[in-house]
Amino acid sequence: MRTYIIKRLLLIPLTLLGILSVNFAIIQFAPGGPVEYILAKYQGMNIDSKAQFTATSQVQSTSSSTNYQGAQGVPEDLIEELNKQFGFDKPWYQRFYKMIKDYAKFDFGQSYYQDKTVLELIKERMPVSVSLGLWSTLIIYLISIPLGIKKALKDGSKFDTTTTVVIIIGSAIPVFLFAVFLIVFFAGGTYFQWFPLRGLTSDNFESLSLLGKIKDYFWHITLPVFAIVIGGFASLTMLTKNSFLDEMSKQYVLTARAKGLSEHSILYKHIFRNAMLIIIAGFPALLIKMLFTGSVLIEVIFSLNGLGLLGYEAIMTRDYPVIFGSLYVFALLGLVLKLISDLTYSLVDPRINFDKI
Repeated sequence: MRTYIIKRLLLIPLTLLGILSVNFAIIQFAPGGPVEYILAKYQGMNIDSKAQFTATSQVQSTSSSTNYQGAQGVPEDLIEELNKQFGFDKPWYQRFYKMIKDYAKFDFGQSYYQDKTVLELIKERMPVSVSLGLWSTLIIYLISIPLGIKKALKDGSKFDTTTTVVIIIGSAIPVFLFAVFLIVFFAGGTYFQWFPLRGLTSDNFESLSLLGKIKDYFWHITLPVFAIVIGGFASLTMLTKNSFLDEMSKQYVLTARAKGLSEHSILYKHIFRNAMLIIIAGFPALLIKMLFTGSVLIEVIFSLNGLGLLGYEAIMTRDYPVIFGSLYVFALLGLVLKLISDLTYSLVDPRINFDKI
């Protein structure tokens, strides 16, 4: 296992380099850029969050060579100054080399539009995304695994059929629609005002006692987490059920029953270890999804400033340092979680030996 861990750790820098290289290349061909965005605002164009780059139809350039064709009346020295400020006056390979060199030292630079470094922005937004991701993932696993096991044991029964219908209905409801439903009914939209509408904590959070802070935190996070969980537990539940059903039909289970072992012993000493492998394999992907991508709409609807919303805003405004910095952090966390997942494989089933890979 030690050899495998060393190999994986050595592959992480190469994988990150590949991810950054591909995305940097894509950016070179993407229409519009931060210079175009600023020039459009300079000309008084109406740019909203959904269509900030409608002016790019006038742009005949990429981020590697900015030449804003719709900038009639804009001083040339302003355009040159912006190009120099953003580093676009240098060839792409020099910018790429500088980015890789800085990223190796975890220096992601400063946001184009906010007077903060990328690390400061990520640090500010991280608590929201971590809260949403960890709690929703934990609740999804706590619900899905026991429910999936029980559905497998009662396959074809009324309980199995009823829960399947409920799961299908829950998974069919769009997350954003369910979130709006929760706001309307429970956050003062029309009926009840039991939960707050925005933010992760109240304005007076710092003045509260420890118990008060805990209550306030869970009071704010209940509806967003509930909205994510409803749309996320269906696939894991069915995966758990099918995985256990597949193991229950194998020969070693029939042999164990023939030896007189109890069903409880067969389930938790033999089936559980094998059936859980595929579920453990999906943990990193689910956690990354919940942390950074699955909660973007939830963050918008509930006015939560998390990493998902940060990345979305950066893409819309072409804030390249934030885009690449967030991408680097997401990819690094994903690779580390994948390694942790492989190590968990060995803990669940000691027969697995990754050193042979």
